This record gives sequence, C-alpha cells and structure tokens, in this order.
Amino acid sequence: MKVVLITGGSRGIGAASAKSLAAEGYAVAINYKSNHQAAEQVKKEILSAGGKAELFQADVSDERQVVDMFKAIQMRLGLVTHLVNNAGVLQTQMRVEDMSAERINWMLTQNVTPYFICAREAIKHIRQSKQVNRCAIVNVSSAASYLGGANEYVDYAAAKGAIDSFTTGLSLELAPEGIRVNCVRPGCIYTDIHADGGEPGRVDRVAELLPMKRGGTAQEVANAVVWLLSDGASYATGTFIDLAGGK
Repeated sequence: MKVVLITGGSRGIGAASAKSLAAEGYAVAINYKSNHQAAEQVKKEILSAGGKAELFQADVSDERQVVDMFKAIQMRLGLVTHLVNNAGVLQTQMRVEDMSAERINWMLTQNVTPYFICAREAIKHIRQSKQVNRCAIVNVSSAASYLGGANEYVDYAAAKGAIDSFTTGLSLELAPEGIRVNCVRPGCIYTDIHADGGEPGRVDRVAELLPMKRGGTAQEVANAVVWLLSDGASYATGTFIDLAGGK
C-alpha cells in the first residue's frame, strides 16, 4: 500500500495534495500543528469520497515529535512510502535591515529543519518498503527562492533557497537506491499563508505583474505534486517544477 505523509496538510497546497493523492489510492497521513478543525475537514472530505486518511498532530520542527509521528503512522497506516514536505510559515513583511536574529533563526528553524528531519525519518521507512524504487519525496519550495523576496520576505526566500539545495543534494544521495527526490516551486498561489505575512490580498495585488496575469490555485500545485510522486515520473529526480505563472 502507498502511504503518503503530507506535512502542513490541513490547508492550502497541503490540503489540495492530500485530497488529490487520496483520489489516486494513497493512504494519506495528514500532519497538522494546531488547527485540528481544518485538518478534520480535509480528512472528512477524503473519507466521504471513499479514500483513506488519518490525522497526526505534530510540530515538525521538533525532532522528538517527528520521530513519534512516524511511529504512529506506521502503527495506524503502515510504512511511509511517499513524503510531501510542505509545512511552512511566514512572518510579517519586513526589510532585512529591520530583521532581528530571533526572527531569522525562527524562520530558518520552521522552514528548513522540518524538511530534513521528516525526510530522514521517511528514508528509514522507505528502505523497509518492498518496492523502494517506487517511493519518492517531493519538497515544496517557492519561486521566492530565485526571486529573492525583496522588501517583504528575504528570510523566507533564503529558507526556500536552502530547500532547493537540500532537494538537489538529497536526490543525489538517494538516486543509486532508486528513491526519487523532486521539488515544486509555487509562486503567487491563493492560500492562507499570505494572511500570515500580514497581507491576505497579496496575490490580487501582484497578479497583473505576472506574465499569465493571474494567481495560481493550490490544486494546480497539487497536480504537479501528484505527478512527481507517481510512477509516471519514474525518471525524474532532482527536478524542479516552477508553478509561478511565468515568473
């Protein structure tokens, strides 16, 4: 059985990916940090459509909680065979000259560390799988990693730049075993994360600046995640799919 863990699976890209992967026959482990109601709604929609899903509350920046979560997933669903590293955070828009070390360290801890430790634990599960070469990891980065996030989110952009490097390095480490590691880089997508940064309507503000003249949807990103995890992408590793409307 294919078991996929989606971190930050209660909203936005994570929720859309959870529902899409459930429709493809994956048993879905929906990770969330605190919004149980939103996570429960995603699970309810999956179950009502005939899919399989379970909720797993954990702060994925906390190593002990991640280890315990993987143990719980194995007990309730089985070994994790696929991972979507998606959980991420923003803080209020700010220029670099105004950023404190506390903010910078928090942003890196919340946006980079979870990807490493969740991938580490997933690899342990995958290596026990009967079909290792059909297992895969997708990291959700951001177009900010190459656009820079100037005047708003340079710390977030730098964290996502680290995820890009992590994707490349991990894909090279695991390629000889047939374990694939790929990445999607969303641009301006209609999700709740913009409210976390203090501007809920940001996508509408910048949409006209994009070549396609519109923001993207979480489902459009989820479609790429589904493909990269699938056997249809069996020769893709270390690959980046940019979903940024032409940016």
